[in-house]
Amino acid sequence: MSNDVVLYDAADGVATLTFNRPDRLNAWTPEMEERYFDLLDEADDDPGVRVVVVTGAGRGFCAGMDAAVLSERVRSTELRRERQRPIGYPLRMRKMMIAGVNGGCAGIGLVQALCCDVRFAATGARIATAFTRRGLPPEFASAWLLARVVGTGHTSDLMLSGRTITGAEAQAIGLVNRAVELDDLMPTVYEYARDVAANCSPRAIAYAKADMQADWSRTYPEAEVNAELLYERPGHREDFAEGVTSFVERRAPRFEPVEPRPHG
Repeated sequence: MSNDVVLYDAADGVATLTFNRPDRLNAWTPEMEERYFDLLDEADDDPGVRVVVVTGAGRGFCAGMDAAVLSERVRSTELRRERQRPIGYPLRMRKMMIAGVNGGCAGIGLVQALCCDVRFAATGARIATAFTRRGLPPEFASAWLLARVVGTGHTSDLMLSGRTITGAEAQAIGLVNRAVELDDLMPTVYEYARDVAANCSPRAIAYAKADMQADWSRTYPEAEVNAELLYERPGHREDFAEGVTSFVERRAPRFEPVEPRPHG
Protein backbone atom coordinates (compact mmCIF):
# COMPACT_ATOMS: atom_id res chain seq x y z
CA MET A 1 0.00 0.00 0.00
CA SER A 2 1.38 3.41 -0.96
CA ASN A 3 1.28 5.96 1.79
CA ASP A 4 1.07 8.67 -0.89
CA VAL A 5 -2.63 8.05 -1.65
CA VAL A 6 -3.40 10.48 1.19
CA LEU A 7 -0.99 13.27 2.10
CA TYR A 8 -0.58 14.67 5.61
CA ASP A 9 0.72 18.04 6.72
CA ALA A 10 0.36 19.96 9.99
CA ALA A 11 1.07 23.60 10.85
CA ASP A 12 -0.42 26.28 13.12
CA GLY A 13 -2.62 23.75 14.91
CA VAL A 14 -4.20 22.59 11.63
CA ALA A 15 -3.64 19.18 10.03
CA THR A 16 -4.37 18.88 6.31
CA LEU A 17 -5.28 15.50 4.80
CA THR A 18 -5.24 15.53 1.01
CA PHE A 19 -6.69 12.73 -1.11
CA ASN A 20 -3.90 12.20 -3.61
CA ARG A 21 -4.95 10.33 -6.72
CA PRO A 22 -5.36 13.39 -8.96
CA ASP A 23 -5.17 11.38 -12.20
CA ARG A 24 -8.36 9.60 -11.04
CA LEU A 25 -10.04 12.67 -9.51
CA ASN A 26 -9.10 11.07 -6.16
CA ALA A 27 -11.50 8.18 -6.68
CA TRP A 28 -11.85 6.04 -3.55
CA THR A 29 -10.00 2.75 -3.09
CA PRO A 30 -9.57 0.40 -0.12
CA GLU A 31 -5.95 1.60 0.16
CA MET A 32 -7.04 5.23 0.33
CA GLU A 33 -9.69 4.36 2.91
CA GLU A 34 -7.23 2.59 5.20
CA ARG A 35 -4.61 5.33 4.92
CA TYR A 36 -7.14 8.12 5.46
CA PHE A 37 -8.56 6.55 8.59
CA ASP A 38 -5.05 5.86 9.96
CA LEU A 39 -4.13 9.52 9.46
CA LEU A 40 -7.33 10.65 11.15
CA ASP A 41 -6.28 8.63 14.19
CA GLU A 42 -2.84 10.26 14.04
CA ALA A 43 -4.36 13.74 13.91
CA ASP A 44 -6.82 12.95 16.70
CA ASP A 45 -4.00 11.76 18.96
CA ASP A 46 -1.65 14.67 18.22
CA PRO A 47 -2.01 17.35 20.93
CA GLY A 48 -0.59 19.92 18.52
CA VAL A 49 -3.48 19.41 16.09
CA ARG A 50 -6.69 21.24 16.90
CA VAL A 51 -8.48 21.31 13.53
CA VAL A 52 -8.41 18.89 10.57
CA VAL A 53 -8.86 20.04 6.96
CA VAL A 54 -9.73 17.49 4.25
CA THR A 55 -9.34 18.29 0.56
CA GLY A 56 -8.28 16.74 -2.73
CA ALA A 57 -5.27 17.09 -4.99
CA GLY A 58 -5.76 18.43 -8.51
CA ARG A 59 -9.24 19.03 -9.95
CA GLY A 60 -11.30 16.81 -7.65
CA PHE A 61 -12.20 16.31 -4.01
CA CYS A 62 -13.20 12.64 -4.38
CA ALA A 63 -15.19 11.53 -7.42
CA GLY A 64 -16.64 8.48 -5.68
CA MET A 65 -15.62 4.85 -5.72
CA ASP A 66 -12.92 4.01 -8.25
CA ALA A 67 -14.29 2.38 -11.41
CA ALA A 68 -12.00 -0.63 -10.98
CA VAL A 69 -13.38 -1.22 -7.48
CA LEU A 70 -16.95 -0.90 -8.76
CA SER A 71 -16.23 -3.36 -11.58
CA GLU A 72 -14.82 -5.85 -9.08
CA ARG A 73 -17.98 -5.52 -7.00
CA VAL A 74 -20.09 -6.34 -10.06
CA ARG A 75 -18.06 -9.51 -10.67
CA SER A 76 -17.94 -10.55 -7.01
CA THR A 77 -20.51 -12.75 -5.31
CA GLU A 78 -19.97 -10.75 -2.10
CA LEU A 79 -22.49 -7.92 -1.78
CA ARG A 80 -20.46 -6.03 0.79
CA ARG A 81 -16.77 -5.75 1.61
CA GLU A 82 -15.85 -6.45 5.22
CA ARG A 83 -14.36 -3.38 6.89
CA GLN A 84 -12.43 -3.03 10.15
CA ARG A 85 -13.73 0.54 10.41
CA PRO A 86 -17.05 1.85 9.06
CA ILE A 87 -17.20 4.44 6.29
CA GLY A 88 -18.53 6.90 8.87
CA TYR A 89 -15.36 6.47 10.94
CA PRO A 90 -14.51 10.22 10.72
CA LEU A 91 -17.60 10.94 12.84
CA ARG A 92 -15.65 9.67 15.85
CA MET A 93 -13.11 12.48 15.53
CA ARG A 94 -12.99 14.73 18.58
CA LYS A 95 -11.43 17.59 16.65
CA MET A 96 -13.23 19.89 14.25
CA MET A 97 -13.14 18.66 10.64
CA ILE A 98 -13.48 21.01 7.67
CA ALA A 99 -13.97 19.81 4.08
CA GLY A 100 -12.47 21.96 1.34
CA VAL A 101 -14.42 20.68 -1.68
CA ASN A 102 -12.25 21.87 -4.54
CA GLY A 103 -13.82 19.88 -7.36
CA GLY A 104 -15.73 16.70 -8.20
CA CYS A 105 -17.39 15.22 -5.10
CA ALA A 106 -19.70 12.23 -5.52
CA GLY A 107 -20.87 9.03 -3.88
CA ILE A 108 -18.51 7.95 -1.13
CA GLY A 109 -16.63 11.24 -1.60
CA LEU A 110 -19.79 13.14 -0.68
CA VAL A 111 -20.23 10.85 2.33
CA GLN A 112 -16.76 11.85 3.54
CA ALA A 113 -17.61 15.52 3.10
CA LEU A 114 -20.83 14.97 5.07
CA CYS A 115 -18.81 13.40 7.88
CA CYS A 116 -16.97 16.71 8.29
CA ASP A 117 -18.39 19.33 10.64
CA VAL A 118 -18.18 22.24 8.19
CA ARG A 119 -17.95 22.27 4.40
CA PHE A 120 -16.52 24.93 2.10
CA ALA A 121 -16.69 24.48 -1.68
CA ALA A 122 -15.52 26.08 -4.88
CA THR A 123 -18.53 27.66 -6.59
CA GLY A 124 -17.96 25.51 -9.66
CA ALA A 125 -17.35 22.24 -7.82
CA ARG A 126 -19.59 19.44 -9.12
CA ILE A 127 -21.37 17.52 -6.35
CA ALA A 128 -23.65 14.48 -6.64
CA THR A 129 -24.93 11.51 -4.69
CA ALA A 130 -24.74 9.42 -7.92
CA PHE A 131 -25.93 6.17 -6.31
CA THR A 132 -29.17 5.71 -8.29
CA ARG A 133 -27.25 6.37 -11.51
CA ARG A 134 -25.04 3.38 -10.67
CA GLY A 135 -28.03 1.16 -9.90
CA LEU A 136 -27.54 1.48 -6.16
CA PRO A 137 -29.73 2.66 -3.28
CA PRO A 138 -28.11 5.23 -0.98
CA GLU A 139 -25.04 3.56 0.50
CA PHE A 140 -23.12 4.15 3.74
CA ALA A 141 -26.07 5.77 5.56
CA SER A 142 -25.67 8.68 3.15
CA ALA A 143 -29.40 9.53 3.12
CA TRP A 144 -29.40 9.69 6.93
CA LEU A 145 -26.38 12.00 6.94
CA LEU A 146 -27.63 14.19 4.10
CA ALA A 147 -31.10 14.66 5.60
CA ARG A 148 -29.55 16.03 8.77
CA VAL A 149 -27.70 18.65 6.76
CA VAL A 150 -30.23 19.74 4.11
CA GLY A 151 -33.60 18.32 5.21
CA THR A 152 -35.81 15.67 3.64
CA GLY A 153 -36.95 17.65 0.58
CA HIS A 154 -33.47 18.35 -0.75
CA THR A 155 -32.35 14.86 0.26
CA SER A 156 -35.15 13.29 -1.82
CA ASP A 157 -34.16 15.46 -4.78
CA LEU A 158 -30.45 14.66 -4.64
CA MET A 159 -30.75 11.00 -3.67
CA LEU A 160 -33.50 9.94 -6.07
CA SER A 161 -32.39 11.94 -9.11
CA GLY A 162 -28.66 11.51 -8.58
CA ARG A 163 -28.27 14.83 -10.38
CA THR A 164 -25.16 16.98 -10.18
CA ILE A 165 -25.21 20.37 -8.50
CA THR A 166 -22.55 23.08 -8.29
CA GLY A 167 -20.91 24.41 -5.16
CA ALA A 168 -23.04 27.53 -5.55
CA GLU A 169 -26.30 25.52 -5.44
CA ALA A 170 -24.88 23.44 -2.60
CA GLN A 171 -24.52 26.63 -0.57
CA ALA A 172 -28.05 27.72 -1.47
CA ILE A 173 -29.54 24.51 -0.02
CA GLY A 174 -27.21 24.40 2.99
CA LEU A 175 -25.12 21.44 1.86
CA VAL A 176 -21.98 23.57 2.18
CA ASN A 177 -21.51 26.43 4.60
CA ARG A 178 -19.79 28.68 2.10
CA ALA A 179 -19.01 28.64 -1.64
CA VAL A 180 -16.20 30.80 -2.99
CA GLU A 181 -14.14 31.00 -6.16
CA LEU A 182 -11.62 28.17 -6.49
CA ASP A 183 -8.58 30.42 -6.01
CA ASP A 184 -10.07 31.66 -2.75
CA LEU A 185 -11.15 28.27 -1.43
CA MET A 186 -8.16 27.05 0.56
CA PRO A 187 -7.17 30.52 1.85
CA THR A 188 -10.76 30.84 3.14
CA VAL A 189 -10.64 27.37 4.69
CA TYR A 190 -7.32 28.03 6.42
CA GLU A 191 -8.36 31.44 7.71
CA TYR A 192 -11.37 29.79 9.35
CA ALA A 193 -9.41 26.77 10.60
CA ARG A 194 -6.59 28.81 12.14
CA ASP A 195 -9.07 31.05 13.94
CA VAL A 196 -10.72 27.99 15.51
CA ALA A 197 -7.33 26.44 16.35
CA ALA A 198 -6.13 29.61 18.05
CA ASN A 199 -9.26 30.64 19.92
CA CYS A 200 -11.46 27.62 20.72
CA SER A 201 -11.10 25.04 23.49
CA PRO A 202 -10.28 21.59 22.06
CA ARG A 203 -12.10 19.92 24.95
CA ALA A 204 -15.17 22.10 24.46
CA ILE A 205 -15.19 21.24 20.74
CA ALA A 206 -14.91 17.52 21.51
CA TYR A 207 -17.79 17.73 23.97
CA ALA A 208 -19.88 19.82 21.57
CA LYS A 209 -19.38 17.32 18.74
CA ALA A 210 -20.37 14.40 20.95
CA ASP A 211 -23.42 16.27 22.23
CA MET A 212 -24.62 17.31 18.77
CA GLN A 213 -24.42 13.74 17.49
CA ALA A 214 -26.18 12.33 20.55
CA ASP A 215 -28.88 15.01 20.34
CA TRP A 216 -29.97 13.63 16.96
CA SER A 217 -31.80 10.87 18.87
CA ARG A 218 -32.71 12.79 22.05
CA THR A 219 -35.82 14.69 22.98
CA TYR A 220 -35.39 18.34 23.94
CA PRO A 221 -35.79 17.63 27.69
CA GLU A 222 -33.15 14.88 27.43
CA ALA A 223 -30.79 17.26 25.62
CA GLU A 224 -31.37 19.92 28.26
CA VAL A 225 -30.50 17.51 31.09
CA ASN A 226 -27.40 16.32 29.24
CA ALA A 227 -26.24 19.92 28.73
CA GLU A 228 -26.36 20.44 32.48
CA LEU A 229 -23.89 17.56 32.91
CA LEU A 230 -21.32 19.68 31.06
CA TYR A 231 -20.25 21.21 34.35
CA GLU A 232 -19.06 17.82 35.61
CA ARG A 233 -16.89 17.00 32.61
CA PRO A 234 -13.10 16.87 32.94
CA GLY A 235 -11.42 20.17 32.15
CA HIS A 236 -14.62 22.17 31.87
CA ARG A 237 -13.94 24.48 34.82
CA GLU A 238 -10.33 25.06 33.76
CA ASP A 239 -11.31 25.88 30.17
CA PHE A 240 -14.17 28.10 31.31
CA ALA A 241 -11.85 30.02 33.64
CA GLU A 242 -9.24 30.42 30.91
CA GLY A 243 -11.83 31.50 28.34
CA VAL A 244 -13.20 34.23 30.61
CA THR A 245 -9.78 35.34 31.88
CA SER A 246 -8.30 35.63 28.39
CA PHE A 247 -11.34 37.62 27.25
CA VAL A 248 -11.06 40.03 30.18
CA GLU A 249 -7.29 40.36 29.73
CA ARG A 250 -7.70 40.79 25.96
CA ARG A 251 -5.21 38.08 25.06
CA ALA A 252 -5.27 34.83 23.12
CA PRO A 253 -6.57 31.90 25.20
CA ARG A 254 -4.22 29.10 26.28
CA PHE A 255 -6.48 26.06 26.24
CA GLU A 256 -5.12 22.59 27.00
CA PRO A 257 -5.33 19.94 24.25
CA VAL A 258 -7.48 16.84 24.45
CA GLU A 259 -5.65 13.77 25.67
CA PRO A 260 -4.84 10.99 23.16
CA ARG A 261 -7.32 8.12 23.18
CA PRO A 262 -6.21 4.91 24.87
CA HIS A 263 -5.16 2.23 22.37
CA GLY A 264 -4.86 -1.47 22.60
